[in-house]
Formats: sequence, structure tokens, C-alpha cells
Amino acid sequence: MRRAELIMALVLGVFSVYLMVKSAELPIGWIPQEGPGGGAFPFWLAAGMLACCIWTIVRWFRRASPPSRSDEPYLGANARRLIISVTVAIFVMVGAVHFIGMYLAIPIFMIYYMGILGRHSWPLTIAVAVATPVVCFFFFEIALRITLPKGYTEPLFYPLYDIFL
Repeated sequence: MRRAELIMALVLGVFSVYLMVKSAELPIGWIPQEGPGGGAFPFWLAAGMLACCIWTIVRWFRRASPPSRSDEPYLGANARRLIISVTVAIFVMVGAVHFIGMYLAIPIFMIYYMGILGRHSWPLTIAVAVATPVVCFFFFEIALRITLPKGYTEPLFYPLYDIFL
């Protein structure tokens, strides 16, 4: 655990610096009569992440956090199995998007993730599995006008487009 905490803080710190450099290619300050520049939010979010990484490294050297004092392994066998099963499920979901679209792939993944792996109650699992694609549809397709892949299910969405667009 001790080594993992330091490695993750260093990796995320380097990633934060990269994001700050890339977002500084756009204005990161306030633009009069417009508001924040295009790079402001990612720059300052990455700066906050870098500050947290630095603080984690300081606490690691001082052994102030429980992981910095721990000699336990970072991942046990159960955690490794869970990570592998979730990773495989995500890859299957992404592969299925081409055929069945986001709005069917998401609920199938949520049922697997919450109901089977997470062992949440089935009413909660079904509620989340139904609500998530509905919210995603209205957010992306209607509010932002960003179409997500629908695969072979696209004709099912034509009536919704007629109603909302």
C-alpha cells in the first residue's frame, strides 16, 4: 500500500502538469464581456489535482496517512478478480455499442455491475438501469444535441426525435 500511494500520487501529479500545459494553450483567465477562457476550467481543475498530489506526497513522507504506514499488498486476490471482471464487462459493453447502441448497452452493463457484481436490490438495479439511459438520452441528444451511437436500434428513436426536436 505504501508504494502504491506514492506511485499513484506521482503519476497523477505528472498527468496534472500535462493537463495544465495543454489547457494553457487556451486562455485560462477571465475574458472581459465573455467569462472564463476555454482552458480555465481544465487548467484550474488540474492545478487543484496537482495540489492534492503534492499534499499526498508530503503526507506519505511524514507517514501521516494509513496507506503510508501499511505494509499490506495493494490488491488482494478478490480485488484483482473484481477489477478483471469489471474491465472485461466494460470492454464487452463498448463492443456491444456498435450493434445495440449506448441506450441498450448501458442498462445491460448496469444490471451486471449493480445487480450481479454489486448485489444491490433488484428494484434499485432496475431503476438505475432504466433511469441512466433515459437521463443520458435527454442530456446528450436533446439538451446538448450530441448523438450517441444507437446501432441497429436507431429506428426506435425516430418517434422521440419527432417529439423533442
